[in-house]
Amino acid sequence: MLFPVFGPTWRRPCAADWFPDLESGLVVFLKRDLEALFRDHKMIAVAQNNASNAEDTLILKQRLLRHDIRVKFFPVKVVRSFLENTPYRNMKPLFIGHTVLFVSKEPKAKEMLATLKGSPQMVLLGGCIENTLLSVQGIVDYSRLPSHATIQGQLVSGLTAMTSRTASMLQHHPSHLSALLQQYVKQQSAGAAAGVVAPQSTSVPEGAA
Repeated sequence: MLFPVFGPTWRRPCAADWFPDLESGLVVFLKRDLEALFRDHKMIAVAQNNASNAEDTLILKQRLLRHDIRVKFFPVKVVRSFLENTPYRNMKPLFIGHTVLFVSKEPKAKEMLATLKGSPQMVLLGGCIENTLLSVQGIVDYSRLPSHATIQGQLVSGLTAMTSRTASMLQHHPSHLSALLQQYVKQQSAGAAAGVVAPQSTSVPEGAA
């Protein structure tokens, strides 16, 4: 690569001139931020920002923050470059144009969908929940599932009922078995007593001796 020595357009060569594929410090920083974001959050949703002004975006941020959902902005080119060599590479088609990320450490699909109803400028495109790539309909279906707390409560309730029933059975059967054994012993004793015949004494006539 040649650089003009004279003239007003001359400039000092930089590292990007000699190494065009070398990423800038800002890009490296953003990719590290993205890596931490995908590692620490179980829900990452992608939405298209259709000319939402600063005030509407601020209001949306505040509403989502009530549910511990945060709004993140990254350059599309940086995100697509980051996703290329990750297990989330299938999300690349979602990042076209002005996109926004809605992230939360725990899945909050139901809360996110309810909040986005008041922001028609934000069009949901899809996302990744618990390491599973989902379409918009998939996110809607996921939001209708019972929460983890509800499932855990049902599981604990079922286990408690099973434990109580098992304890009742264990308490009932020994007493029932003992009663059956006692009845059996009595029957055997009565049968043995009825089968015993008293010995008869035989007298020898006097003349027979």
